Amino acid sequence: MVLLDSFLTSNLEQFWNFTGFANCTWPNLVMICFGLLFIYLAIKHDFEPMLLVPIGFGILIGNIPFQPGNEIGIYEEGSVLNILYQGVRQGWYPPLIFLGIGAMTDFTALLANPKLMLVGAAAQFGIFGAYMIALAIGFMPDQAGAIAIIGGADGPTAIFLSGKLAPNLMGAIAVCAYSYMALVPVIQPPVMKLLTTDKERKIKMKPARKVSQTEKILFPIFGLLLTCFFVPSGLPLLGMLFFGNLLRESGVTTRLAKTASNAMTDIVTIVLGMTVGASTQASEFLTADTIFIFFLGFCAFVIASCSGVLFVKLFNLFLSKDQKLNPLIGNAGVSAVPMAARISNDVGLKYDPSNYLLMHAMGPNVAGVIGSAVAAGVLLGFLG
Repeated sequence: MVLLDSFLTSNLEQFWNFTGFANCTWPNLVMICFGLLFIYLAIKHDFEPMLLVPIGFGILIGNIPFQPGNEIGIYEEGSVLNILYQGVRQGWYPPLIFLGIGAMTDFTALLANPKLMLVGAAAQFGIFGAYMIALAIGFMPDQAGAIAIIGGADGPTAIFLSGKLAPNLMGAIAVCAYSYMALVPVIQPPVMKLLTTDKERKIKMKPARKVSQTEKILFPIFGLLLTCFFVPSGLPLLGMLFFGNLLRESGVTTRLAKTASNAMTDIVTIVLGMTVGASTQASEFLTADTIFIFFLGFCAFVIASCSGVLFVKLFNLFLSKDQKLNPLIGNAGVSAVPMAARISNDVGLKYDPSNYLLMHAMGPNVAGVIGSAVAAGVLLGFLG
């Protein structure tokens, strides 16, 4: 009987040592709270739920305490989570996301007014501004480049570039990028109002010209050739983006375009969001570098938003009165499609209920998608 009691006690003690309760530390609890916050913001306030729900739940998964060595954690070789995470580390998921983005994106607004491409390009100053700040703080050039891409407000691009330049910072960079994407409605309106006058906010833009189907078909072909001849390192993202758009616009691959933009994108988004969230294991995530990354990400996002708005104001000095652009569309130069464009429209409607800016803002918004991928290619070409 004594031996049986000893055996049961030993087994119970061993079982207890394997539980999350026995292995729990305060950093685990802090990260679990962050995961719950993401889920709350997604469900209660509708902040990018397609991203924040998978990421938030992934944070919960990644921070369940356990004893190392049982092939459970995302950083343990051979575990299921580790295998799924290879799609993030090796850069498989972001190009697939870009394929879906290309298949669901209508570039008509940009083709109808090509000068809006310059607004999207101007917003990329946020990336290079943050890069300089990161270098000044003390980050290595490759780390600074990976962090700076947050300014493009493009989660897949941030994951792709950080996986190449700074894999050890990928979790913090990815979560930061998606967090600021979700906070576009909070961050951008004050910046837009600060930098524009009441008169500028009420500028009405001319209706866009009609774009032919031939133009829509030629755009992804020439877009690929022009961008990737300049930055071949951006080929995985830009190639898939333009390929997806050709599937959409060709008129003969509708089924492929629907699959790429719906089922495939949804599946990859689920796996990508969950694994990115799980990568925020407390031991890897709660560091001083993470605090700096969130600070730099905020700087990059604000600089990008300011750059877009200020560029439009500057550009208007060279345009005739009937050709002037509303500076409120400048914020849409970041790559958060279509949320940033909706913010342009919403802010404009507050000052003039008859001034609909959505279609005009979609021009720089989709240009920002291309611009952030090109910027990533430039950084990878110099630093990779």
